[in-house]
Amino acid sequence: MSSKHTKFYLDRMNGKIKGVCAGIADYTGVDVLWVRLGAIMLTLMGGFPWTIIAYIVAAMTAEKKPLDMYSDEQDQKFWQGVRQSPARTTRGIKSRFRAIDRRLADLETYYVSSNKQLSDEIDSLR
Repeated sequence: MSSKHTKFYLDRMNGKIKGVCAGIADYTGVDVLWVRLGAIMLTLMGGFPWTIIAYIVAAMTAEKKPLDMYSDEQDQKFWQGVRQSPARTTRGIKSRFRAIDRRLADLETYYVSSNKQLSDEIDSLR
């Protein structure tokens, strides 16, 4: 079962005809203008019947994008990065967790160590 964030959806809110190009742009993170220009160029450069057929098939088979898909712009950028390179995203998350873990270990060492000044401050608060 795939996450709803990693599936291709038609983006009819930002689309012109059926939202296929806007959906591709949302899925890949590329500006929708470049996707539309690429589709037009591909059609004009010899892919005429096949690009139209592919567009119609995508418009008929893909689901509409849920309205609550992303909570904010940062969330959208994160999921576009996951779709583009899942391994790189996983490495980034692991790296962030390692940094947080290291900071927590330093914090724990500071509070657990025998620090006379800190223990005096804690005693004065009691």
